[in-house]
Amino acid sequence: MFKKTGIAALTALTLSAGGAWAAGAEAHVEDIAFSFEGPFGKFDQNQLQRGLKIYTQVCSACHGLQYVPLRTLGDEGGPHLPEDQVRAYSSQFEVFDKELDDTRPAIPADHFPGSALENAPDLSLMAKKRAGFHGPYGSGLSQLFNGMGGPEYIYSLMTGYHEAPECAPEDFPGSYNAAFAAGGFPESCKDDHGGHTVPGSWIAMGQPLWGDDVEFDDGTEATLEQSAEDVAAFLMWTAEPKMMARQHAGLVGVIFLTLLSVLLYLTNKRIWAPIKGKKTH
Repeated sequence: MFKKTGIAALTALTLSAGGAWAAGAEAHVEDIAFSFEGPFGKFDQNQLQRGLKIYTQVCSACHGLQYVPLRTLGDEGGPHLPEDQVRAYSSQFEVFDKELDDTRPAIPADHFPGSALENAPDLSLMAKKRAGFHGPYGSGLSQLFNGMGGPEYIYSLMTGYHEAPECAPEDFPGSYNAAFAAGGFPESCKDDHGGHTVPGSWIAMGQPLWGDDVEFDDGTEATLEQSAEDVAAFLMWTAEPKMMARQHAGLVGVIFLTLLSVLLYLTNKRIWAPIKGKKTH
């Protein structure tokens, strides 16, 4: 009974996840091997620092991180900036102080500012929202073990801007992106059966990264792909800053429960061995 129930649940999970991906099959999402994926993964400190620089110089003009405390930039496992750099970085932002009834430079105890535009989503929620079974091609179980999905989507979105396909009208608003599937398709881009003849869709946001947008302090070449991967990793950290600690705790818990199970099994065998060894007449 339990075996049949487990198989049924496993099948349902795979089909539901596969169906969810099939519904958005027109979008193209790349599978990136991020350092923090897997049970033994961890964030790359240098990559997070590069991603922070990209966010500050490019993304923060429109998007915010209002749920992320500035002090966490100094946390171990994150960008791990020195305390004086965290204070200096924080001071470039202005926050409103209710006690002063005026604005003042931010301090590490404050949070990142919110989005400057009403229609610009908070980026600390982007990777979290797209996490889980919204990653690259494959079943839900593949995503569960191989990747979170959120950073892959962000990477693909940053690198997915292309020239509009021939089927798009010249006056169609927005930009064409191969990874974006929430926008509208013109009738001229649909086949005889109502399906879309091109992957992706049209997005209101223009292309934010072009390559060489910033200059990295560690000498890394700021190509489009490298910049997209770095900012995607940073935004994943803003969404899951305690991911590494949680994975470590989970691994320790699994090891402890495994040892406990072995000890309980051996104890059970030792206690019941004399009784089970008796012959009944």
